[in-house]
Amino acid sequence: MDILITGLLLGGTYALIAVGLNLQYGMVRIMNLANGELIVIGGFAAFWFQTAASVSPLLTVFLVAPVAFALNWLIYTVMLRPLVKRAKSRGQLEVDAILTTFGLSFVAVGVMLAVFGGDYFSYSYLARPVELLGATFGLNRIMAFLGAVVICGALYLWLNHSRPGLSIRAIAVAPQSARLVGIDVQKLSALAFALGGAVTAVGGGLISMFLTLDASTGVMFTLKALIIVIMGGVGDMRGTIVAALALGVLESFVASVLDPGLTLAAAYLLFLLVLLFRPQGLFGRGQA
Repeated sequence: MDILITGLLLGGTYALIAVGLNLQYGMVRIMNLANGELIVIGGFAAFWFQTAASVSPLLTVFLVAPVAFALNWLIYTVMLRPLVKRAKSRGQLEVDAILTTFGLSFVAVGVMLAVFGGDYFSYSYLARPVELLGATFGLNRIMAFLGAVVICGALYLWLNHSRPGLSIRAIAVAPQSARLVGIDVQKLSALAFALGGAVTAVGGGLISMFLTLDASTGVMFTLKALIIVIMGGVGDMRGTIVAALALGVLESFVASVLDPGLTLAAAYLLFLLVLLFRPQGLFGRGQA
């Protein structure tokens, strides 16, 4: 039972780092390879407010979210919208976006190294043991998991039961047809990209309560988020959440029963199996 709970808590962490990318890639078709760097920035903001002003990371996220939203809105408007306008196909847009955000990730790492330095940073917050079903877990991990539940649940409801959310889903399926029914594709695409960035930064702030970060760790978060998004199905919020939880449970099982050094190999093996047998994602429908 402790393996299952540990895996679910880890899966909640993975959901925090993946749902933002799912909004950006799944809804707007922008493969944001600078996603992990935004996680590190959110984590550093929580670290700085906690160590310099004793502000709780649970409050810092409310400061980080609007700043990250504005920053990602600006990035989309200035850097990515021209790519969208000139792209003649979705394939070309994805390639251009990959190259652009790949360069942006290097810029972000360079800026963070100049500002943060190359040292690791961490802090202790809610690092108190809590007993669940006979096993002991850190309260900070439990709070991060609850944060993931709230964020993922709110996004799922918004995408499926609000007019802007349904319009964004329509853009993800058929952007040209969405224009014909009066949907402002440019505005809502910018909204989805900015919202994805805000969620990612908030996730970074929450996981910084128990993870040690540095300026160069963003690439690992990007890779893990990309694996989860593709496993769950691009644009499928439900699939992303389930894939994150499944990956967390798998890694917890492998680390406890086999060898902690095999967790990354197990994650990529699961990823390859999904690509081979369910390329459309866990809940996607195969092509007729």
